[in-house]
Amino acid sequence: MNLQLIEVYIPDHHFDSINEKLQEFEHQSYWTSSESEERMLVRILVKTSEVEEILNYLEGVSNVVEGFETLLFPVQTYLSKKTLHEDSEEEDKESEEARLKRASRHELLNAVEKNSLISWNYSLLILLSAIVATVGFLKDSEAVVIGAMVIAPMIGPVIAIAFSSILGDYKMLGKSIVTSLYGIAIVLIISVLFGYFFDMGTDTDQYLDRTKVTVVDIFLGIASGAAGALAFLNRLSGNLVGVMVAVALLPPSVAMGMSIGNADFELAYGAFLLVTVNVMSILLAAASIFSISGIRPVRWEEVKRANVSRPLSITFIAVIILILVAVILLGKDWS
Repeated sequence: MNLQLIEVYIPDHHFDSINEKLQEFEHQSYWTSSESEERMLVRILVKTSEVEEILNYLEGVSNVVEGFETLLFPVQTYLSKKTLHEDSEEEDKESEEARLKRASRHELLNAVEKNSLISWNYSLLILLSAIVATVGFLKDSEAVVIGAMVIAPMIGPVIAIAFSSILGDYKMLGKSIVTSLYGIAIVLIISVLFGYFFDMGTDTDQYLDRTKVTVVDIFLGIASGAAGALAFLNRLSGNLVGVMVAVALLPPSVAMGMSIGNADFELAYGAFLLVTVNVMSILLAAASIFSISGIRPVRWEEVKRANVSRPLSITFIAVIILILVAVILLGKDWS
């Protein structure tokens, strides 16, 4: 049974009403104590599935009450006579549920906000991965290219784009798009420079494979996006899943940059088409997974905006993919 601990600091003059409301929510254990002369502390131990409902209530209260604070902690182990008897029944019940498991909207939103921002850590990792991947292309070394994909943090901003589009958070959506384009721009600059100064690596399998696009590549992008979204929903380590997204984004971006550096614009177009197909496929899968998982805002104006943004985003991405499929198929006919 997955549990989390919610700590709520409540000003004394609001304690009675809020305390009474909090006790109405389903919980495993409930404690109160005096934090100071002005505030009371309430600790609530709840199932992970119940966290979001409680946090939604607390979010509304914190907007109107001064001195009100909420903290959320994961619980690794909790033992009591009650839990020892209920664990097996809980596992049976959870196995029968068909809905997607996920962390609370508030936890996911905090993670998305971090992924939508440009940082020194993100910039350096993108820079290093771009150098390693380009050298891997020049040496025709699959192992080196895979190593570059391991360190490339390209999953974060793409997932943030899909998440913010589902919530209708256009400010965060803009930041996420800028961060994602910033990362791809670094990869392009590095690979263009290498392609311009090094007259080698453009006849290797690692390079040529990333300048061709087929309809099958859409399935790679969809699988990558779905895996990334599911890992994000459950707050799993993004390293291995991040490699899947990097497979779809990093190598073709390097191939596009090297082609531009070599003034081979026909191959650059093929690589550009592959990057675009992969990005849109990842976004379509991630946005669909987030929508199915039931992520919704709480405030009325945010709900109204999300109700418009969610279907519009998925429809727009799907239309772009259909256009790209048509371009790919027409390109084959002409060739």
